[in-house]
Amino acid sequence: MGKLQDKTAYVSGSGRGIGRAVALKLAREGAHVVVNDLDQAPADAVVEEIRAGGGEAVAVAGSVTADGFAERFVGTGIDTFGGVDIIVNNAGYTWDSMIGKMSDEQFDAMIDVHLKAPFQILRAASEFIRIEAKREAEAGQEVFRKVVNISSVAGTGGNAGQANYSSAKAGIIGLTKTLAKEWGRSKVNVNCVAFGYIETRLTESTDEKKTITVEGNEVAIGIPTKVASGFKAMIPMGRAGTVEEAADGVYLFCAPESNYVSGQVLIVGGGLGL
Repeated sequence: MGKLQDKTAYVSGSGRGIGRAVALKLAREGAHVVVNDLDQAPADAVVEEIRAGGGEAVAVAGSVTADGFAERFVGTGIDTFGGVDIIVNNAGYTWDSMIGKMSDEQFDAMIDVHLKAPFQILRAASEFIRIEAKREAEAGQEVFRKVVNISSVAGTGGNAGQANYSSAKAGIIGLTKTLAKEWGRSKVNVNCVAFGYIETRLTESTDEKKTITVEGNEVAIGIPTKVASGFKAMIPMGRAGTVEEAADGVYLFCAPESNYVSGQVLIVGGGLGL
């Protein structure tokens, strides 16, 4: 029996990278997982991996910024597993430029995916949570729910070339602290994990020009080797983090041991961002 046995967890952006590691971690602890990715194939692959390990999962593919996505995401989990116990707002990417060259489209895209989409997902879940929390209170039951929003050291301290991303990641901290106050009486712990340099396909060290296409926009991925080496030298622990280590940080706020922790920001960065 895992610590999250039969809980229903929603993890956006969980077809790859950190999100995939989070989904697998929660599943190993017994949670039923609602998996999301932009593309169907990666989402289905994670679902199959969870099922192969004896867990339960369902895929909801699509962009978190699409009209109606939040309701579809939450509704699928409720229809399939019957609950809303854990929400991890992880989906996102970066689209960098210095401010003089940054377009409105670039700025808005980061706000939409990193701040507005989490807001919409949490709003979509709010009525179910309100009704269930009231029912549980009247029955004398103590049931805790968990929200983990994903920020970054760019949100806590800023980062050159990322006015858009940093603004969105700072905003999600404000949303976290507000919902911790709004939902506290409903026994919902709302916390935030701010990542430092975690190695994923978006941040891998490379001198090869690589891009991905997100909603019709070509976005550069990867970090030049020399720049990546400089980042690692700034980290007190001397290296980038793994996606599994990132997932462990998220799990801390999903476990029962965090039942009296809310409105907090945990930096998972090997000492970076202190």
